[in-house]
Amino acid sequence: MKYRDGYWNIRTNVQLLNKVDIVDVHQEAGTLTIYTAAKRIDKRGATLNTPMLTTVVSSPLPDVLHVRSYHFKGALDRGPHFSLQPDQHKQMIIEQMGTAYTVRSGELSLSVGDSGPADLSFFYQDRLLTTSSGQLSGHAVLDGQDAYQLEYLSLGVGETIYGLGERFTPFVKNGQVVDIWNEDGGTSSEQAYKNIPFYLSSRGYGVLVANPGRVSFEVGSEVVTSVQFSVPGQCLDYYVIGAKSLKDVLGKYTELSGRPALVPAWSFGLWLTTSFVTSYDEQTVNRFIDGMAEHKIPLHVFHFDCFWMEAFQWVDFTWDAKQFSDPPAMLARLHSRNLKVCVWINPYVAQKSALFDEGLANGYLVHNLDGSVWQWDRWQAGMGLVDFTNADAVRWYQGKLKALLDMGVDTFKTDFGERIPTSVQYADGSDTMKMHNYYTYLYNKAVFELLEQERGTGDALVFARSATVGGQKFPVHWGGDCSATYESMAESLRGGLSLSLSGFGYWSHDIGGFEKRATPDLFKRWIAFGLLSSHSRLHGNESYRVPWDFDEQSSEVLKYFVELKCSLMPYLFHQACDAHVHGLPIMRAMVLEFPDDPVCAFLDRQYCLGEHVLVAPVFQDDGKVSYYLPKGRWTHLLSNREVSGGSYQSEVYDYFSLPLFVRPNSILAIGSEHAKPDYDYADQVTFHVFALEEGARATAVLNDLGGTVKAICTVTHAHGSYQVRIEGTIGSWAVCLRNIQAVQSTDQGRVAFSPDGVVVQLTSEQKACTIRI
Repeated sequence: MKYRDGYWNIRTNVQLLNKVDIVDVHQEAGTLTIYTAAKRIDKRGATLNTPMLTTVVSSPLPDVLHVRSYHFKGALDRGPHFSLQPDQHKQMIIEQMGTAYTVRSGELSLSVGDSGPADLSFFYQDRLLTTSSGQLSGHAVLDGQDAYQLEYLSLGVGETIYGLGERFTPFVKNGQVVDIWNEDGGTSSEQAYKNIPFYLSSRGYGVLVANPGRVSFEVGSEVVTSVQFSVPGQCLDYYVIGAKSLKDVLGKYTELSGRPALVPAWSFGLWLTTSFVTSYDEQTVNRFIDGMAEHKIPLHVFHFDCFWMEAFQWVDFTWDAKQFSDPPAMLARLHSRNLKVCVWINPYVAQKSALFDEGLANGYLVHNLDGSVWQWDRWQAGMGLVDFTNADAVRWYQGKLKALLDMGVDTFKTDFGERIPTSVQYADGSDTMKMHNYYTYLYNKAVFELLEQERGTGDALVFARSATVGGQKFPVHWGGDCSATYESMAESLRGGLSLSLSGFGYWSHDIGGFEKRATPDLFKRWIAFGLLSSHSRLHGNESYRVPWDFDEQSSEVLKYFVELKCSLMPYLFHQACDAHVHGLPIMRAMVLEFPDDPVCAFLDRQYCLGEHVLVAPVFQDDGKVSYYLPKGRWTHLLSNREVSGGSYQSEVYDYFSLPLFVRPNSILAIGSEHAKPDYDYADQVTFHVFALEEGARATAVLNDLGGTVKAICTVTHAHGSYQVRIEGTIGSWAVCLRNIQAVQSTDQGRVAFSPDGVVVQLTSEQKACTIRI
């Protein structure tokens, strides 16, 4: 929202109070409070009829500062509030030096004077990050009645801004107006399903605006040297996070707001769905599964979309008896084929559903202001909305889902959660404007926590569309309703990369696009992108997504990339553990891994899959792709071709390949299993060593399926030889030195030669070897 008329003037309908003159600074119990008058106080009489703005600085964690700015302290705050780490009184150190105050939390500090405008300057290790301008920031009243708190944080020359949720607009947010307001708007507009009021700066800091309601951001779009953000009401809370690297900023942000859960290894396999409005019954399901087996395509999860329930009755959590005569037996048969089962749900209850009467009678549905149940006819006729602020309603809803789990369902696709009304009332009295975005948190939390209770920690996940701050704790999330075009495929990737820079560890999308029907060419290109994403699902709207419906080669391409992903699971699952422990996403924007490379600041058509692998999907029907490799010796994983980085490359790829490069000085743990994602990663594993420079050391970590570290492989290149060492429990294993064709000797293992390079095969008893080249 814009308040200024150009830079010098204020809009005619805006009354603005700025932090013009500090009149007092007070410190106690780990907080610094700054009192600022809205005009210059040059005499006693100036204190009369003069509004005052108050700023309180505190800290919940090292390297995190919490700033609260308010006009009227007594304004009603009914919540909800994000679940964040609380402030700690002993976390912040306050120093007074002459006429200035400095507060420190870890290596992050804030400085402010004791007079003049309340300019708050944030530093990390004495490096200036950003400054809040007292002459710009403050309190505004629009049209004489609507109050807002607003803040302006400065932008430096060349500074780029990222994040703000899963946004499909340009990847770099400079110049954009972003409203944090969840909408069901597809992937082709400024609307977003997952709005996160957190942005990441290329200067090495992050900012979270801790308001679950509508937050308006002007990213260099009102004052071009500032990020301006504002919220309705009398109070604004925001957090500034500083760190040595962008990765560390994300780590601190997820420490503040919650780390992604570790999802089960089986979820990384291939998901196949019925599609949405297509006709299906058990015979259709079996035909799909049989077809995958006939084409020797590994399949791991089958999903039943909306019409597993009878039309007009969503949700009643009851199988449509006309299509599924014996659901428990059907689920048992699917499990006997080593498949997990997912079913679609949402938080809405149609009037025709038996659950509507239960919810009506017990007060489990959201009410209008007059006490009647809120209803409308969009999506489902006369539907109501489950009130997740009511603990009894949560238990009721979970009880219905538990019956499905007891029947044999393994997980749920938690669709919707964005169409949330605001002229209503909730059981706990929450502010309905703030509940619009926050509702999805309570919805997904209720489902995820039930799965943790019933399936155990580490074996729970949902497939969610909507999210807000903290939603990363309840993975997985997918990108919503994209279309079957290359443009939509690219916008989906932009959205996923923006979400990854907003604290979310996992992300998926509908392979081939949800709307319309992909050409065979597009479908095959999207397969490669989809299987080289964190999670991989075939899903559509009005048409099936089985590969043979496109062409026979699609089946071959799908088989190839599913098997490739399964073989990469020792590496990918460790990246998932990293997401869980440190808050780093599996799919990473290039700027996250290469923040000092100016080219990477703007790249949004390629990404890093974990720390060591670069992926550049093909977005053209002629197979041509342009991509950028940072400096170093990169190795194409599939062809073993080495390429010198530091420039753009332009090549043509067939359907069984794409730019898939391993960065120098890396080890990839590659498994021997090609048919499933969940297996013993430490048995018959091969450690592939890529362009390890003289004097360099690299490590690869193997986790068991519960996430515990099982083995670590360390390889050191020194004096023309490679020293390989294993710590921990491992079965038979091998090390492959990529692009090395001969060895002089090795003190352990059996040497073999492959097109990739030298392979030394070892047993579980052999924990070290030296390879001389």
